[in-house]
Amino acid sequence: MSSGGSPDARGQEKGMRNVTALGLVSFFTDFSTEMVLGILPLFLVSTLGASRAILGAIEGSAELTSYAFRMVSGSLSDKTGKRKAFVLAGYAVSAASKPFFAASASWMDAFLVRAGDRIGKGLRTAPRDALIADSVSESKAGRAFGMHRTLDQMGAIVGPVAAFGLLQVMDMRGVFVMSLFPGVVALLVLVFFVKEVAVKKRTGTILSNISHLVKTNKQFALLLVISGIFGLGAFNFSFVLLRASDLGVAKEMIPLVYAVINVFHTVIGIPAGILADRVGKERVLILGYAIFAAFAILMILLSGNSLYAYVFAAVFGLYAGVYETVQRAVVPRFVPSDLRGTAFGVFNLVLGACFLVSNFAFGYIWDNLGLEYAVYYSLTPTAIAGIAMFMFQRKYGRLSQNET
Repeated sequence: MSSGGSPDARGQEKGMRNVTALGLVSFFTDFSTEMVLGILPLFLVSTLGASRAILGAIEGSAELTSYAFRMVSGSLSDKTGKRKAFVLAGYAVSAASKPFFAASASWMDAFLVRAGDRIGKGLRTAPRDALIADSVSESKAGRAFGMHRTLDQMGAIVGPVAAFGLLQVMDMRGVFVMSLFPGVVALLVLVFFVKEVAVKKRTGTILSNISHLVKTNKQFALLLVISGIFGLGAFNFSFVLLRASDLGVAKEMIPLVYAVINVFHTVIGIPAGILADRVGKERVLILGYAIFAAFAILMILLSGNSLYAYVFAAVFGLYAGVYETVQRAVVPRFVPSDLRGTAFGVFNLVLGACFLVSNFAFGYIWDNLGLEYAVYYSLTPTAIAGIAMFMFQRKYGRLSQNET
């Protein structure tokens, strides 16, 4: 017997090396992105005069743009049988876009730059997730996505800390320019270390593949509906940072609040993935929904002390780490390899549309009725999705455990 191990074991090892390389690409990209995002909400509201509702609309619209492009790029990667070219194009667009925040004179300018960055994310995400799924067996999907998410979020820790340091010697616009450099490193890693994984080309048009996917995969369609319901209540980190500012956290300290989010996001990524492989991915998704609900309640319960901002930032980070790892890991179980790009694209498009509604609604309600009512709005679809996912898990979760 060869000392190199079985062909399957060698294939898994090679696949995990590919996942690690993609994780390093995401590390440097998130280093760049989170330098920007840690200060962007305050830049939009304080410097460019955007309201919370506008902030929510910008974030939601940018994410919807991203998710729309994920559907197209994911489907095209299935059709061509190639993933890496789409991944490379997406990371290149994002790296080139973010420095232009420095030239923004209005919130509309910033929105256009943000949309450009999200187009890049949309081009790369579905093919990249499909490439990760193609690199390993389904039984290792949780571990693979957890490892990728952890490396990604390590960059999301370094980025806000770097922004905090740079703000001591330059203004926000200078930080935006400096974000270019780690983005370039990410592209170099991608070009030289990430390998293509051969998959069967998918015939048919994008629309026919989407139709076939939904009609022949009942469990995937149900998962799509439940995830969309949760997305109608979930809001993003921008409102966490605004709440921190309301509690008295100084402007130059806001990136550190963001860093706390990303630290806890990073810490939980691999454990969440491993747990999902062992006990069932749907069960761990329910846990993610519950953590989000706890975080939302803390947003209104904790007030009067700036240190509370770091507490609910930590809880938000735990939610994000669990949810963003496992929601991607659950998709490959219900979809054949030649439709995974399409599946991730459709999945993300639905989430993006719901995310737009949620972020705008949350910001609008906060502006006009107060934070407490905004949180009540958010908790309603979260509770509905939690109950629906519990029922889904009861019916289909046993299959997941048997497969692993």
